[in-house]
Amino acid sequence: MTKTIFITGAATGLGKGTAIGLAKKGYKVIAAVELHSQVTTLREDAKNAEVELEVIKIDIKNQDERARMLQYDFDIFVANAAVNEGGPLGEVPMSIFREIFEVNVFSTLETAQLAARLFMKKGHGKIVFMSSIAGIMASPYSGLYAASKHALEAIAKTMQKEMEPFGVQVATINPGPFATGFNDRAVEAKWNWYNEDIHYTPKEEMKEADKSVKNQFDPKKMITKMIEIIPEDSHQFRTVFPKETEQQMKKEEAEYWEKKI
Repeated sequence: MTKTIFITGAATGLGKGTAIGLAKKGYKVIAAVELHSQVTTLREDAKNAEVELEVIKIDIKNQDERARMLQYDFDIFVANAAVNEGGPLGEVPMSIFREIFEVNVFSTLETAQLAARLFMKKGHGKIVFMSSIAGIMASPYSGLYAASKHALEAIAKTMQKEMEPFGVQVATINPGPFATGFNDRAVEAKWNWYNEDIHYTPKEEMKEADKSVKNQFDPKKMITKMIEIIPEDSHQFRTVFPKETEQQMKKEEAEYWEKKI
């Protein structure tokens, strides 16, 4: 039986590439996007790729729109929708930090709860949380996103244990930095509110840190990995890609056990 896969945040980047790629593999894919304009664009992209893709509008922050998930029957849920902004945690406007948590943590969990309800009734299913290298690591001026993904890691670990008795699988996928534009937009965003006449964080240090976005991987490789992992019946709880990212994450975790202040 062909599996049906529901993926949020499918308008751009890894989500879009994975949705179209899974459809090419013959899976039935329900692709949720945030905006009406994105529905039109993704449908056109699917047509050009010669695949069938059911595209729907779901802003995961909107309770009424989230409820549309209950109209569908699916076997795998991929919680992919997310936002990202950079900036120093000591100075970032809290409205920005709250918005990141609203999307990446609270609304993401609410969509996962809907999927969990469906899967418990069915007695099977899989929830895949799109985490990040930032789910384990944290670096200067990327703490907003990292904090939200650290929270998502805790949610995934907890739900994995809670859902297993019901026959429901829970896993994470943790991409390294990929050149989809997602990270580039994040480092640019802080300059909308940062004012060197008011804020104490040195502008030069942040600009130097911004250069790291130049060192990103080809997203096609991550999309290929996601297309491979998402439909599988059995795999690692955490899928980190590429391999050097996994090694980097493990090294940092080990260093913090010995770190002194």
